[in-house]
This record gives sequence, C-alpha cells and structure tokens, in this order.
Amino acid sequence: MPAYTDDLRTIPYGTLGIIALPGCEELAAKIDAYLVKWRNSRVSEHKDTIAFNGYERDTYILKANFPRFGTGEAKCNLKESVRGYDIFILCDCFNYGITHDIYGMNVPYTPDEHFANLKRAIAAMTGKARRITVIMPMLYEGRQHKRGSRESLDCAIALQELCTFMGVEQIITFDAHDPRVCNAIPINGFENVYTTYQMIKALVNSTPDLKIDKENLMIISPDEGGVNRGVYYSSVLGIDLGMFYKRRDYSRVVKGRNPIIAHEFLGANVEGKDMIVVDDMISSGESMLEVARKLKAMGARNIYVCCAFGLFCNGLEMFDEAYAAGDITRVFTTNLIYRRPELKTREWYHEVDLSKYISLLIDAINHDMSISSLLNHAQRIKPFLESKGFDIVIKSE
Repeated sequence: MPAYTDDLRTIPYGTLGIIALPGCEELAAKIDAYLVKWRNSRVSEHKDTIAFNGYERDTYILKANFPRFGTGEAKCNLKESVRGYDIFILCDCFNYGITHDIYGMNVPYTPDEHFANLKRAIAAMTGKARRITVIMPMLYEGRQHKRGSRESLDCAIALQELCTFMGVEQIITFDAHDPRVCNAIPINGFENVYTTYQMIKALVNSTPDLKIDKENLMIISPDEGGVNRGVYYSSVLGIDLGMFYKRRDYSRVVKGRNPIIAHEFLGANVEGKDMIVVDDMISSGESMLEVARKLKAMGARNIYVCCAFGLFCNGLEMFDEAYAAGDITRVFTTNLIYRRPELKTREWYHEVDLSKYISLLIDAINHDMSISSLLNHAQRIKPFLESKGFDIVIKSE
C-alpha cells in the first residue's frame, strides 16, 4: 500500500460510492480493486465507529442500469440507495466501442449520448447523495473551449449545467485541452490532472537505453497550444524544448477546422537525439505523424509520442506505416478512455495505466484531504529517476 494512503487523519465525508457509466466498467473495476484492498488492510482505531459505517466493503461500485427505448431515448435506474453517499461518477464520453439500437439500426454511442447518461445518473439520485464528483478523464467538448466567431461554447455550457443546475460539486479531468475553461464554474472544484509522472515512468521502464540529458534527449511540442505542457516536461527532466507551429489556410474550413499548410520548427539542433513529443491527444494522427517525419528528416534518432488520449479517429494504418518506415519508435497513451482492441496488439503501442492514480485521488478526496501532493508530479519524478540511476536537476517553477 502506498505510504500516502496510510496518513489519513480525517473521517470520510460520506460513504464511498462509485458509479461507472456505460463503457467505464473496466477502469472502474481496477479502481475498485485498489480501494477494496487498501481499505480492508488499513489499520485505524476509528474504523468501528459510526463515522466509518460502510468503510470496508467487497465493492464500492453501485449498480446502475441505462435501458434504452427503440427511439434512442433512455433512462437511468439506480439499483441501490445513495442517501448520504459521497458519489464519484466515472464518465468516458469518447467510448465508441459500445452500441445501442435505434429504429432497428445498431449505432455507436456518441459523446452527446454519454453526456446525457451522466445527467441521467445525477438525476436518478434526486438530491439524496451528500456530494457528487464527476471524473471525466477527457473533457466533454474540451476542444470547443473558446469562441472564434458565431460559435457555441459547448464545454462551458456543459460544465455550468453540471455544477450550477445539477448539483455536481467538483469535476476531475485529465490534461484538459485548455484548463482555463474552469472559469465557467469559478466557485466549483475543477481539478485538471496531468499524466506527466506516469508517462515518464512508463517511458523509462520500457526504454532501458534511454539517456536523459541535453545531449541525448529533447522535448517537442507539436504545436503552439501545447507549449506549457512541453515546458513542464523539459523543466522536470532538465532538457531542452523544441516547438512546431502550424501555418494554416484561414481562407477555408475542412472538417470543422482551417487546414494546416506546413509545420515550422523552432528550437535547437535535433540531430542524433531522441525526441519525446508530448500532446494532450491523438485525434486523426496526421499532424503528429507529420511532426515525426519532419524530425526524422532533421536527423532525430528515436521518436517517442506521449499523449494522454489516443483517439485514432482515422484508424491505425497510418501509424503502422510510420512505424514500418522508422518515423516513430513508440506511442504512449493512457487507459483513461476507450482503446480499440486491435490497438493493444500493435508493436509500437504502450498503454499507461492510470487506475491506481485515480484510486489515490478518490481515497484522499473521500477523506476530505488535500490532493496537492498527488498533483505535484515534480516531487515524485525526481525520486523515481534517481532510483533508476539518473541525475536530474529539476528547474524551479
């Protein structure tokens, strides 16, 4: 059991309950297994008091059904009482691996339908839960976070609907496309959690010949929007940062965006160095692979892609071809959202498991304790790298 799970000095805010929306069952089961193990083995003189009622259980997952009608309409039916519970709802709005029938057609769930299920789960509680926390790893409509012209602000509206009108107290998301969207709910909790530590840990453990120094390794931001993410990686690893910026054709729109004309590079010489390309997501992958090809053409050695969310909207064939051509060495994404089964069989793919980390967050929040130490990756990265024999000087923030 991790050391920080032993130092819980407060009583639980309420009886812990986890609701897994359709498509989140696998991740919820892993989280639940950690919590059951920790809480059943935790020693405390107060565990038999009324404040800890329901603290040790075989599972913290509450049963919930989401039946659908032939028209596509649906409802949520909770099978257990949630009165007085501290509820955590897991929601993957981008799981297209589950389907439903509508007018005789079998169609995949869309983000809108997942978000509707989230609201149904909250509505089914009818105000009985003591507190509701939504864990939405990839933020619903997170890319529609600002207004360019006559556009809807979908992400802000969704957050306000959950918090202002439906009683959600806090939102936990990972690697938000733009964390400033939290301004839409200024008096509610909004935790934007980064995956930096888990990514670096997975990269180091799977790459025994990796050298972390300025002469052999470099961080790359594939666009100007992700520079802050790249700066953090370069700071905690003590290495240089390079950046690509996208020249776009603003005279036309293709598939909802202005097409990219070219990627221009800003940074030091990359020749002979390994590259860690960091971003929040891989959507189609075209832009990411173009960056990788340009880096290889400039003389880069290995290309490691680290993204929290691997959507692969246009399939995996482009990445297969890039791997065969030597343009990419490995791609790291998390298990926070749905991954198509064939992705896990790819030689170039490595999955980063975040279930233990989410379990720690839930455990601490349920005890109403600060999670600052869990969110501070720099404090965890340095001891890990030192244990692996690396001498890292973390730059002060």
